[in-house]
Amino acid sequence: MKEYGLIVIGSGSGMNYVGSMMEADSDMKVAVIDKDDPGGICLTRGCIPSKLLLYPAELVRDIGRASKFGITTKIEDIDFNVVMEHMRSSISEDIEGIRHSLSHNPRIDFYNEAAEFVSPYTLNVGTETISSKMIFLSAGSKPMIPPIKGLEEAAYLTSDTVLAMDKLPKSLVIIGGGYIAAEYGHFFSAMGSKVTILGRNPQFISSEEPEISTLAKKMMSEYMDILTDQEVLEVISSEGGKKVIARNRSNDEEIEVVADEILVATGRSSNSDILKPELGGIETDEHGWIKVNEHLETSSKNVWAFGDAIGKYLFKHVGNHESTIVYYNAVLKEDVNPDYHAVPHAVFCYPEIAGVGMTERQAIEQYGEENIIIGFYRFHDTGKGIAMELDEEFVKIILESETQKILGAHIIGPHASILIHEIIPVMYTEDQAAHPIMHAMDIHPSMSEVIKRAFYSRMPVSEYHMVLKSLELEENE
Repeated sequence: MKEYGLIVIGSGSGMNYVGSMMEADSDMKVAVIDKDDPGGICLTRGCIPSKLLLYPAELVRDIGRASKFGITTKIEDIDFNVVMEHMRSSISEDIEGIRHSLSHNPRIDFYNEAAEFVSPYTLNVGTETISSKMIFLSAGSKPMIPPIKGLEEAAYLTSDTVLAMDKLPKSLVIIGGGYIAAEYGHFFSAMGSKVTILGRNPQFISSEEPEISTLAKKMMSEYMDILTDQEVLEVISSEGGKKVIARNRSNDEEIEVVADEILVATGRSSNSDILKPELGGIETDEHGWIKVNEHLETSSKNVWAFGDAIGKYLFKHVGNHESTIVYYNAVLKEDVNPDYHAVPHAVFCYPEIAGVGMTERQAIEQYGEENIIIGFYRFHDTGKGIAMELDEEFVKIILESETQKILGAHIIGPHASILIHEIIPVMYTEDQAAHPIMHAMDIHPSMSEVIKRAFYSRMPVSEYHMVLKSLELEENE
């Protein structure tokens, strides 16, 4: 049996501080285990490859708006294979660089295969049995596949397998209505596929603010079909394609959609079953996510878990933050907790969406509606927004009324993932106060002015919802 100073399962965020640990301990020998290509989900089949695909899609949509400015354009051809090969070649260079560094470091043993616990601190990996008194579990997650009749027989794509495609489907049904569905719906529709999204939740991209979801559905429906509140019942293969049968959960009306391909985008699930964590004395919850305490330590002392493996926030930047917490606690022997009060995210669809911190509902639950105010401003009411011919896109800020503490922010519009960064750093100051943003100078005219103006356009929650109703972003009661 081989003994190591550290075993790392997963070669993404789990590797962030391994170099520092090896520098501090010249005798440390490390085992790195990853059953997939090295680099972690973000690089190999997640955020990096998907964004390499989404930028060409964004160009297509931007070109499509050129006529608004008197510019006559025509896209003569989109070479799907060129788009896909550019993505694959870009990530493969990084993957092979990581593989080389792991395989050629004399103090690292890289096991490119699955591992499983056989007892506490001991794992089988390939033909080897290895052990360590310190283990990092950063094994990621996998696509969740719902038990739909006929789905397996008909065959389907996931966010993992879609990256291997070399032929653009003429039509595509996406089962699911969240981030992945929105982004890949945007991509495939821009490439030329007829896309139909079948979301189970009544709200499209249900984790977003309802008014943002409403506007996203409205704007994205211009180039794809988005059907919400749909329970997919069955998939049937036929000569004409793959028939997806769904039922509206509100009125029981059934529909049938036929497409060349099906993409399942119904969320992510735990990878922990592969590890057999129970044999290592490691507890999991009812969904299989690894349980950790406030310091990210598992039920087995000195075995730490972070990133997707714990199922809290499935974002690469959160995994990186958690890896830092584990380094401080496991290696430096400090006593720190992860900070999730201002976790940012973005959805790279068209229009782009971004958010940070609390939703309106969460803020009201914690502070009470009477103690909350909402800032709201539309892009088209700024000079830059007028220049760009923007329409209904907006910024929403959630604040505590007495202190002007920023509790959350939500944006739908161009460059939302960039604009949100005007707000994120302020939310990491001691008082999270709005005044630095409100009193700082903004270049005029610039896109960033929409952020400041949202802060200056604050109103009570009830008044805000009257504004939403007038803009048809909220249903009248």
